[in-house]
Amino acid sequence: MMGTLVCQDCESTITHFEDEKVTVLYGKCHCCSDDNHKEQGK
Repeated sequence: MMGTLVCQDCESTITHFEDEKVTVLYGKCHCCSDDNHKEQGK
C-alpha cells in the first residue's frame, strides 16, 4: 500500500511512502515553510 504526504497550506503532494494501508498525512512543503514566502503573501 501507499501513503501520501500533502501540504496543509497549498494541498500539493510532497511525497509518497510505503505504509501498511492507504494513508494521508499533512505537513508543510518547502515553499510554504519558507518564511520569505509567507512575508510576500501579506
